[in-house]
Amino acid sequence: MAKIAVDEKGGLEKALRSFRLRCKREGIFDSCKDKRHYTKPSVKKRQAAVKKKFANRKKT
Repeated sequence: MAKIAVDEKGGLEKALRSFRLRCKREGIFDSCKDKRHYTKPSVKKRQAAVKKKFANRKKT
């Protein structure tokens, strides 16, 4: 869980910006998007294979 301390100088706007960035880095937003709808295991496996194929294509 991302925690941000709000200090007097930075203000609320800066704290919100840093909170969003920290959540993005930790992958909280992506996991929420993934859990909105159920995806079948076969679809997950197929998506992982496609992602792996493109990652290998980038390396070479």
